[in-house]
Amino acid sequence: MSRIRSSNTTPERIVRSVLHELKYRFRLHGKKVFGNPDVILPKYNIAIFVHGCFWHRHKGCKYAYKPKTRVAFWNKKFRDNVKRDKKVAATLIKAGWNVIVIWEDETEDREGLKRILKSRLAGTQLRRV
Repeated sequence: MSRIRSSNTTPERIVRSVLHELKYRFRLHGKKVFGNPDVILPKYNIAIFVHGCFWHRHKGCKYAYKPKTRVAFWNKKFRDNVKRDKKVAATLIKAGWNVIVIWEDETEDREGLKRILKSRLAGTQLRRV
């Protein structure tokens, strides 16, 4: 577990690269924003989280498997992660932010990710703050 990074992961770098291609200006790791989103678009009040499928339990994903050892530990860990994710999203939405979650497996196909980001960003009704 010591090799697991919390920032500048490969999926996160891919998302930033695609956002750059789409000509969006963004900030990294919004330390001043609740929940420390991976990417923020302050101009539009958008917080983007790049979630690992395993850690954040992407439903129906092959990467969200359950380890066979220390089952109780992992179940609690996953339950706490999902609970925290919901709390962070709800708090940000209440504060006027649009929250977008990009899953790790969505970054495997760059063109697909570009379509996903375009549609989710369009769904937030981009408006300047």
